[in-house]
Amino acid sequence: MSTTERKRRPSGRITLNEVAQAAGVSPITASRALRGERGVAAELVARVQLAAKELGYVPDPAARALASQRSAQVPVLVPLLSNALFVDVLEAVHSTLQPHGFQTLIGVTHYDPEQEEQLLKTYLAHRPAGLLLTGFDRTEAARQLVAKSGVPCVHLMELTQASGVYCVGFSQHDAGHDLTEHLVQRGRRRIAFVAAQLDPRTMQRAEGYRACLRAHKLYDPRLELLSPQPSSIRLGGELLEDLLRTRPDVDAVFFCNDDLAQGGLLAALRLGIEVPGRTAMAGFNDLSGSDQMVPPLTTVRTPRSAIGTASAQMLLSLMRGEKPSNNSVDLGFELTVRGST
Repeated sequence: MSTTERKRRPSGRITLNEVAQAAGVSPITASRALRGERGVAAELVARVQLAAKELGYVPDPAARALASQRSAQVPVLVPLLSNALFVDVLEAVHSTLQPHGFQTLIGVTHYDPEQEEQLLKTYLAHRPAGLLLTGFDRTEAARQLVAKSGVPCVHLMELTQASGVYCVGFSQHDAGHDLTEHLVQRGRRRIAFVAAQLDPRTMQRAEGYRACLRAHKLYDPRLELLSPQPSSIRLGGELLEDLLRTRPDVDAVFFCNDDLAQGGLLAALRLGIEVPGRTAMAGFNDLSGSDQMVPPLTTVRTPRSAIGTASAQMLLSLMRGEKPSNNSVDLGFELTVRGST
């Protein structure tokens, strides 16, 4: 019986020792090479990866967790999967982590801090390699769970300068301010803010809207229409109709996202309301289809894929025990002006 056959597990599964033997390296070097750790020569990494591919080696996550006291799993907690915003982020995270041997686990919180807390309890029990969390709105218990776990964590979509907190995103407040400023500069004076879901990032945009209008002495709280319902194209149309019934003199509408704005544009078309002649309309996030609306929708383009990539790269550094040079990475946003304003 050969050495390889003696070392193979009873299950018949290819072991790390077999990969190391085929590549002519030690099992420790093979393990480090497959995990993407720095300090392993590129030539050795290539040999190990080739041996693993030829042998059909599949890492045993349970064995890896026992050996390293960490699994190869990285939970990513997002509010929704029905929103293209978070799908783009997840695609970029997966594409960045997967070549380094890490598997993304998707948790959906539905904008509910209690649900997020339960998900964190479940995932942290399995000793994940790292965590990616959306924003900073969570229960104190959840905060303590993350802090005491010792698991590297990066926050997405929002920014803070708090010590020891790592994050990648942009200023929701500034984006809301700049879009409102654009409407003011276009001569609009009765600018409404229409929002749904009312999650923390939406309300940060609302604060930017308010700050801009207060600076111009144009703020009127009666022009805010805030609904706790889930955002949708249908709801956008309904909210526009509600707004115009009570505030027919509105000359611009800042919808908190493109779902609502697309619904508002469709309702305006159906009702014969000229856009932007009578009422300008703008959205947020530049989702698919916004550039095809009639007229094309002015919006804020957010760097969703870039946030996913940069946050995953930051997490990789933290999981290697390295300290990123900047704990708060601001990727900015882009005001995208089209025909609706």
